[in-house]
Amino acid sequence: MTGSLGSGAVTITPLHGIPEIAEGDDLAAVLAAACVRAGVPLTEGDILAVSSKIVSKALGLTAPTDDKEAVVAAETVRVVAERAGASGITRIVQGKAGPVMAAAGVDASNTGGRDVLLLLPHDPDAVCRDLHAALRAATGVEVFAVVLTDTAGRPWREGQIDFALGSHGLRVLDDLRGSVDADGRALEVTARAVADEIAAAADLVKGKTAAVPAALVRGLAASVLPVVDDREGAGTAQAGASPRREPRRRREPRDWSGSAMVTGSRWDPRRPFARPSACRRVLVQEARTDLAPSRGTRWLGE
Repeated sequence: MTGSLGSGAVTITPLHGIPEIAEGDDLAAVLAAACVRAGVPLTEGDILAVSSKIVSKALGLTAPTDDKEAVVAAETVRVVAERAGASGITRIVQGKAGPVMAAAGVDASNTGGRDVLLLLPHDPDAVCRDLHAALRAATGVEVFAVVLTDTAGRPWREGQIDFALGSHGLRVLDDLRGSVDADGRALEVTARAVADEIAAAADLVKGKTAAVPAALVRGLAASVLPVVDDREGAGTAQAGASPRREPRRRREPRDWSGSAMVTGSRWDPRRPFARPSACRRVLVQEARTDLAPSRGTRWLGE
């Protein structure tokens, strides 16, 4: 993309009236009807932002609450950090869904009054692809996008934010490398995380307490793929702006912020949530070898 985003108005419409979703429900039909009720029937160029909660419910991705730690362990690919506290052990892990987040995304909120834990789908992009196909069949609309949203905290920032767990039919990155800024300076690393921005913006009208698990975003047709490539998604394209590229190798830490990023402070594994300066070395190592979301290969290889 060439930076054409943001040149016009964008509207985000909450989809009210979505009933409590149960396993086996026709989620595509429910969402299509919600769009019509909201006065924004799905049309070409639209983006549908859908909470992972209702997708997990429709797919029956639940677990009993009697041993949450065992459930989290079963959903974990690797542990990044953990800390024991009065309420138990807090673990920051990479889950089977891809992202690094607390408790592998296992969640007990907004479960519809049921005493269960909700689990994230292990292949979020595939879920979005299937939902996209079902919506296409239900509405006859061909060119639109689906973004699966979830909530996570951010290092050294208060509060949580919605991000794109997966997507289909969307250019998830607005790759500006090689273009120039408003002052004529060359942009070397800038790639806007469009899918995440859409997920966060949609949550402003969805909310966590209003039982509004989906929103329709209109006005970003430039981000919607004209011909859907089944490989394109928030997971696959995080490795590059085009799904046809090989994942780019991340640069060595010295190319980012100098040798101080690696040698500046001693990492104490007994204090995984210590002040930022104490975390630099391990975070650089994690960044170098982190898994691309929703993929099974390392950025730098073994």
